[in-house]
Parts: sequence; structure tokens; C-alpha cells
Amino acid sequence: MVGDNRNLAASAGSRFALWHRSSTCLMKSMMNRVPAVFVLRSLCFAGVCGLAAWTGWSAVPKPVPPHKSAPMRKPIAGHAALLKTVTPVRALTPIKPVRKAPIVPPAVIAGGPWTEPTYADSTAGDRVDGEDLAIRRAAVEALGSFNGSVVAVDPTTGRVLAMVNQKLVTSSGFQPCSTVKVSVALAGLNAKVIQPETKYRLPGIRMDLTYALARSNNYYFSTLGQKLGFEKFSYYAHLLGYGERAGLNIPGEQPGRFPTSAPRNGGVGMLTSFGEEIEQTPLQLAALMSAIANGGTLYYLQYPANQDEVRNFVPRVKRRLDIAGMIPVIEPGMRGAVEFGTAHRAADDGDIAGKTGTCTENHAHLGWFGSFNETGKRKLVVVVLLTGGKPSIGPMAAGIAGDVYRRLGDGNYFADATQR
Repeated sequence: MVGDNRNLAASAGSRFALWHRSSTCLMKSMMNRVPAVFVLRSLCFAGVCGLAAWTGWSAVPKPVPPHKSAPMRKPIAGHAALLKTVTPVRALTPIKPVRKAPIVPPAVIAGGPWTEPTYADSTAGDRVDGEDLAIRRAAVEALGSFNGSVVAVDPTTGRVLAMVNQKLVTSSGFQPCSTVKVSVALAGLNAKVIQPETKYRLPGIRMDLTYALARSNNYYFSTLGQKLGFEKFSYYAHLLGYGERAGLNIPGEQPGRFPTSAPRNGGVGMLTSFGEEIEQTPLQLAALMSAIANGGTLYYLQYPANQDEVRNFVPRVKRRLDIAGMIPVIEPGMRGAVEFGTAHRAADDGDIAGKTGTCTENHAHLGWFGSFNETGKRKLVVVVLLTGGKPSIGPMAAGIAGDVYRRLGDGNYFADATQR
């Protein structure tokens, strides 16, 4: 029995040894026959499969049994914001080459969406037979190539001495911008809403009328307008010439416009600081400046057609304005505009009083300056309006008016009181 067991064990050991040697030989044979490239490809494929399973690319997610709810895990503090910033990565798509369209130059002048040219021949179509040619020459040379107009008036008679760009001057009118502040000041003083010493508090400063006119402060005149109210300002504005023709039988002249109610854009404050919804012609501003220069007489402006009409000229009074006592109150602010304010480009050896205006209307810059001289034997009113791009601003208009005064002063125009 023992011997049989020993024989069986020996037989089993022999069979195991034989199997082990055979298996080893088979594996060595297979390793020798399988190319190394196949092994590497198999390993890569296995790795990709493992990565896909780990990142959740499986087409069929593991369903949650209906009788069990998915476990809820509270987010770790500080992770919520981070989770909001994580976005899935999308596969990149090929970028198609973009063909650039040819660059087309803009239809308007450079610098903005301006619909009016900055430069033009502003003398085209003008008739000059009844003008003072010395003043006309000075006005044309001072305006140069700008698109605009220059009106010169004798404030003691209402005669238009020169009118450059007559088509623009007699047009339907333009927003007066800050030149309206002169009328607002006169209305406020007349209605006793303000006194000469009245000051409004601004951030860091208390401002009076003189400084507000010189610096063209919008807050001051917006506040004054709100205290006046629309009805009162409308009444005084019409007395000062808004909404009616300034001239008498001037061909093509338009009456401009004054609104029938406070503007939608900003109400009476915008009306009295920027002239919102008002249409003012250069002739209207020239008539108002003439009334201030002569002490309160609003003349009909007359434009002689020839030298016979010049010789037979007769002034015509439209109405007398009760502003004589207010002129000494507003003149310091108008002189201050030239001496240290918005119209400093008009500074000259003689005293000039005036008011600038700058704003944008219908995609065009507007630059206004209404003025009169205060020295010499002859008085003169000069109004400049520029329209176009960025250079068309009030200070530029003031510079052109100042050039007119200088050119005439060099020719001793103001020293000679002889009528021409």
C-alpha cells in the first residue's frame, strides 16, 4: 500500500514536471513568434480603453435602481464657485481662411459721423453789390476754407454790412447751443428770478452770472431755466426775436423756430442751457447782439441790394426792449468770455463782448459766436456760424470773429466814424 502510494506520487510528480516543461517551452515559442509591435499595440489599445472607461465615455450610463435614490453629497466649502467656472472641452474645428473685404472709405469726413463738410467754398452764389467791401474782404479772409457764415451788422441802424454764405444765413436755422444763455440771462434778470449778485452752488464753488456766462456753465443756466419755467422763458425769448424773421424783405430768409412746449430731451433745463429744439438763424443772433450793443433797440435787419439802396437807407425799428438796466449786468460776463473764458481766441487790443456756442445737431458739429466791439468810434456786430466736423466749435468761431476785428482794426475801420 505504501509502495503503491509512493508510485502514484512519483507518477504525478513526473506528469507535473512534464506539463511545466511543455508549458514553458510553449510560452518561449510564442514569445519568439509574436512581434514586439503587436505587443505594443495591444498595450496602447488596453490603455485607451481604460482611459475611456475612467473618463465616462461609456455610451450607456449605469442606471440607478428605481427603488433607490442617488446618493447626495454635500459640496466641499469653496468648491461651488470653482464648479461654475469649469466648462466642458469641445473638439476644435478646422478654421476656414477669412477673406478680407476691400476697405471702402467712409462717405462722410474723418473723425465722426458728420454729414456736413468741414470745408467748402462759402462764398458761392453770394451777391455783394450792396455790401461794405472792406468788411466783406475781412470776413472772407478770416473764414478761409471753413464751411460757415459770417454776418456783420451796424448795430446803430440795423444795416447788414456783409453776409458771407447767404444761403446758409437765410436757411431754416440751427440749434443755438450756448448762445441761448444770453437770452436766458436777460429773461432771468427781467423776471427778477436772479439778481446781479445771485450765486448758485456748484461742487466746490459758488458761481455768479458773470462767471457762468464767461465759462458757459450749463448747470447754472439749467437751474435758472427751471426757476423761470417754460412759459416765462418762452415769453421773453419771443420778445428777443426767436421764432420770427429778423430781417426786412431779405430774400429767402426763414423765421427759425421756437418750441411750443418744453423739450422731451431734458425739459426746460436743456432748453435754457443748450437751446434744445430751438432753430436760430445767424440773422436772429445778429439782431439780438445789435440790441445789446445799442442799449435795447431791436432793429429790422436790412440788406441793401445795391449802392442806390445804401445811399437811401432808412433804419426801421421793430421794437424797443426794456433791457438797458440789464446790459451792464451781462456785459462783464460776455467780456469775460473773450478775456478768460470760452471765446479767448477772439481776444484783441480793443474790448470785444460775445458768447460762444458748441453742440452737435443732425450729425454735424455747430460752432457759434455772437459778438460786438466796445471801443472806437464805430460799433460793429460780428456773428460766425461754423458747421461740419470737429473743428466746427464755438472757440474756433470766436477766433474767426476776432480775426475780422483785427483785420478791420489794422485798416483803421473803427477810428473812422464816416458811414460807407
